[in-house]
Amino acid sequence: QVQLVESGGGLVQAGDSLRLSCAASGIRFSINAMSWYRQVPGEQREMVATISSGGRTDYADSVKGRFSISRDNAKDTVYLQMNSLKPEDTAVYYCGATWGRTYWGQGTQVTVSS
Repeated sequence: QVQLVESGGGLVQAGDSLRLSCAASGIRFSINAMSWYRQVPGEQREMVATISSGGRTDYADSVKGRFSISRDNAKDTVYLQMNSLKPEDTAVYYCGATWGRTYWGQGTQVTVSS
C-alpha cells in the first residue's frame, strides 16, 4: 500500500520560513520523481517544485529563489524548504510520487498572513 504523508504546514507570517516533509512508503522511493504541488479552493492544482530520481530540480517561476526541494533516499523523504513566504503562497500543499503513475498524499495546509 502506497502512502505519502506530508507534515510541516502551519500558520506563519509573511517573510517567515517553513519546511514541509513528505514521508513515503510502499514505493521504490529512489526511482520515483518527487514533486510538490499546491491548490487553493476553486483553483487548479499547480506545480511548485519537482526533483527527479537523479536530483534534477525544477520550480514554478513564482517560487524560484525562495523555495528549495530536496530528497533523502535513505529516509524515503522529500522536503520543501520555503523561505520568504508570501500571502499568495497560502494553499494546501501536496506531495506526489511519479514512476509511470502518480501517487498523492493527503496534503498539508500552509497559511501565510500579511
